[in-house]
Amino acid sequence: MSVEAASASPPLIAPDHPSFAEMTAVFTRIGLLSFGGPAGQIALMHKVLVEEKRWISETRFLHALNYCTLLPGPEAQQLATYIGWLLHGTRGGIVAGTLFIIPGFFVILALSASYALFQQTDILTSLFYGIKAAVLAIVVEAVLRVSRRALRNGVMVALAALAFIALFFFAVPFPLVVLTAGIFGYVGARQRPDLFAAGGHGGKSKADTGPAVIDDNVPEVDPSWRRAVRVVLVWGGLWVLPWVLVGLAFGWGSSFASIYAFFSQMAVVTFGGAYAVLAYVAQEAVVTFGWLQPGEMIDGLALAETTPGPLVLVLTFVGFLAAYRDGLGLDPLLAGVLGAALTTWATFVPCFLWIFLGAPYIERLRNNKAVSGALAAITAAVVGVILNLAIWFGMHVVFNDVQRITWGPLNMALPVLPTIDWIALALCILAGFLVFRTKLGMLWTLALFGVLGVAVGLLP
Repeated sequence: MSVEAASASPPLIAPDHPSFAEMTAVFTRIGLLSFGGPAGQIALMHKVLVEEKRWISETRFLHALNYCTLLPGPEAQQLATYIGWLLHGTRGGIVAGTLFIIPGFFVILALSASYALFQQTDILTSLFYGIKAAVLAIVVEAVLRVSRRALRNGVMVALAALAFIALFFFAVPFPLVVLTAGIFGYVGARQRPDLFAAGGHGGKSKADTGPAVIDDNVPEVDPSWRRAVRVVLVWGGLWVLPWVLVGLAFGWGSSFASIYAFFSQMAVVTFGGAYAVLAYVAQEAVVTFGWLQPGEMIDGLALAETTPGPLVLVLTFVGFLAAYRDGLGLDPLLAGVLGAALTTWATFVPCFLWIFLGAPYIERLRNNKAVSGALAAITAAVVGVILNLAIWFGMHVVFNDVQRITWGPLNMALPVLPTIDWIALALCILAGFLVFRTKLGMLWTLALFGVLGVAVGLLP
């Protein structure tokens, strides 16, 4: 049965609540297949958790995503943590969020070591060359699917279009786009609640495909000050502890302490994901600290784009090279692994803090019409955000060179047309046909295009 048919005749009974083991297995699968940056990862979670499993309704999925887009750090990983928390409380959030990171961490760790030792990652690069074509098709399908359900009227369509124009053509900062949409929705919902309603009775949207495990139910969590203080102490302590340990072991001015302090700072200001801080991190890593050579940050981003997990794992690459080259007498590889682990911990532990601290309050505000209006407007803007990410990703898949054009207020990325990769384009067209016209599953599609990518890499 197609997605459209399923939507036309939604199931009447919600599936059983998944066991902790079943949830763990599904998020392991998501972690292993989460290619394509935030657009591909959100698309994957939507397909698996909303469409296939019906563990969370469309309305609740978008409500959680809205909150995650407001936070610093990778929104897709935070969304996984949020949904895991909804399903199985704190332990569910920890497992879902961690499994979203672990596969990509070990892949980028191996790639970083290979880069440091040999600067050769040809086989894996070929493998992910094909996978990226399949991911692009999956992302396009997700944009179409989410837009059909989130853009319920002309106002929402206009918000999505304006968000896309602001991001793609004028490089308006991501937080400003989301904040503006939220303010517009908050004010608009007080004047015309019918245009900004998040759903019908009980907060349920007509866009939902049918009853889900997480539907109208609210988690049994009291968002009290006592709980908030406990969350801050636990996760704040886990955030600070490694810095104290490396400071005592290696010295407060050591490379390891500097790595941890710097990337802890990045965790607080990384609104908009990896691309938003890439230039700043590159400047600091090359000029201020001397951790990387010019151009190596782009190499790291290229490696991060070919691995599962959040794109901010490019910071793990930076942390590995920084410690590899200044290991304070440790074996270089051991120092690199320690630097990578410290960077990853400093980057992602705060993500758990933001979710576990704020999610209970966000859940309690679902029935507040003004707040729901703000989040509904953010939902529409997020469609424009995902479309912008999809086009950005597509340009980098199909073209070998993408340049930035600036002219007055215009500030946009455009492909260099003579650098088109005809093989990549052909793979993307084939992937689009398989995703939209056949019933070949996502796993088989990704595996097939991984094989095709390796085959292309073996061509003379």
